[in-house]
Amino acid sequence: MPRVVHFEISVDNPERAIKFYKTIFDWTIDKWGGTMDYWLISSGKDESGIDGAIMKRDKPLSGKDGLIAYLCTISVPSVDEFLKKIIQAGGKVVQPKTAIPGIGYYANCHDTEGNIFGIMQEDPNAK
Repeated sequence: MPRVVHFEISVDNPERAIKFYKTIFDWTIDKWGGTMDYWLISSGKDESGIDGAIMKRDKPLSGKDGLIAYLCTISVPSVDEFLKKIIQAGGKVVQPKTAIPGIGYYANCHDTEGNIFGIMQEDPNAK
């Protein structure tokens, strides 16, 4: 069955975005050795999931063209704890913590580049 195997985050300022994602999620992000500006993301080796990359955005996000640079959901141990980290690192909360009954807690945020991403805390007791 086809499945997501890689994600890319397009950004205006790669260095700022790299700092943001390293600070929040402790990802390893290294410059790719190829011909384009591309930074490979390792999101962890001990859990299921996928790795990705950060790349310079071709055109600025305007909001008018409906462009979403990416929307991925990242598993976290505590939505509350990570919302605080996201705000402290310059991100913004777009959709506050919401219970998904029987599944867990979810929130949407903006990174420093205006991209939206989700965070999810698994909790089968969520109501």
